[in-house]
Amino acid sequence: MKKTDNRDGRIYPASPISGVGAVVYNKAGKILMVKRAKEPNKGMWSVPGGAIELGETINQAAEREVLEECSVKIEVERILDAAENIVKDENGRIRYHYVIIDLVAKYVSGKLKANTDAAECRWFTPEEITQMNITPTLRAMFRRQGIIKDAG
Repeated sequence: MKKTDNRDGRIYPASPISGVGAVVYNKAGKILMVKRAKEPNKGMWSVPGGAIELGETINQAAEREVLEECSVKIEVERILDAAENIVKDENGRIRYHYVIIDLVAKYVSGKLKANTDAAECRWFTPEEITQMNITPTLRAMFRRQGIIKDAG
């Protein structure tokens, strides 16, 4: 592995990386989803989020990530859940390891526009989300929290 392959320490990390995910609702009860533009899970749908920066609270991290990815402002309401995303390579080495704190938030303002790590962003009903190609970690959390009730 070249040194430039891991400038930010996210690939093959020395320890887990703390991150946030924002389950953002609009006034119509739809959830903001982003199509991931980067690994892990490139091309799959997820909630906006990312790594917590040093000195940043989880709420600040969620607000920053949603603004960076989707160009909208949110207000965090509460912690929803916590999960881990551990991805191994073909040799069994840990390629990615995230500890993710999911937060519930509400849309405040701004026009939805995909930026940075998001290839696309849109609002979906929970029923629509059950049919989407979403990350396994997110699907499990949505099921635990009763947000979706799909079988697959």
